[in-house]
Amino acid sequence: MDVLTNLENIKSEGRSILTIGSFDGLHRGHQEIVKKVVSQAQLQHLQSVVITFDPHPRHILDKGSKLSLLISLGKKLSLLEKLHVDKVLVIPFTEDFSKITAHVFMEEIVINNFNPEHIIIGHDHHFGHKREGSPQFLIDYSKSRNFTCKVVEAVADAAVILSSSHIRQLINEGFVRRASFELGWVYGFKAKVVHGAGRGKKMTFPTANFIPIEENQLFPKNGVYFCRGRINSNSQYGMCNLGVRPTFNEKNFVAEIHFFAEDINNLYNREIEIEFLERIRDEQKFDNADHLVQQLKKDKSYCNQLLQKYL
Repeated sequence: MDVLTNLENIKSEGRSILTIGSFDGLHRGHQEIVKKVVSQAQLQHLQSVVITFDPHPRHILDKGSKLSLLISLGKKLSLLEKLHVDKVLVIPFTEDFSKITAHVFMEEIVINNFNPEHIIIGHDHHFGHKREGSPQFLIDYSKSRNFTCKVVEAVADAAVILSSSHIRQLINEGFVRRASFELGWVYGFKAKVVHGAGRGKKMTFPTANFIPIEENQLFPKNGVYFCRGRINSNSQYGMCNLGVRPTFNEKNFVAEIHFFAEDINNLYNREIEIEFLERIRDEQKFDNADHLVQQLKKDKSYCNQLLQKYL
């Protein structure tokens, strides 16, 4: 898969089947659009193209309320490659770029560089200055140009419409298993291991403190989770605590994971991937460290029961 981040480096390779979107989370609804693009491109022997943006447009247009992201750019590109997309254009989204009209965007970026035969777009996607590039705009525009357009309606599971905003709500409320189902991949992110207080090791539950690589990454609701960590492509299971460690009267948010394997040493400054499999319980304040350890042993026993589902 070719990843383009500079319009000057684009080489026209004939016609294409194309889609446009921010695709935060690249959830099952987004994947349906991408799959349609890829399958039609393969059928017609054309290139499949995805145009996306980084940073997320709302980080530029709505700086007052920083949107927490479901997915990093790296993860998004990895998933697009697994979907067999031929080419991805990642447009650096800036204030200047946000002022480009939908018409200019189509003419100078889409038509000139990718010569689309067909564009497939989500029902709720808008582009261009003041979001003027609606699905209806694209349909009308296509009639004056040499391409066709299809608008894909929302994907629903029962009465629930799959959307990035709904998945964010699920994760904010701790429903990580349901969120992963709607995403179509296990929710998690890459993180860097940092030094912590070292208190877990003294309690025979050594932990690795971590911070996401993506600074705007969305964390699940505070609590204890059954997790899977990927270290150098090897899967290791464990349990993760997100919160302020009230037993020790702390106030700062800390994310830490205890791996069940006993031979994992010296993870500091290393990059790992954390996947949140299931929520175990809320974060609790215990009378003392001994009572906390007793609960941690119960948590670990329960996680080991859950582990059988994932082996």
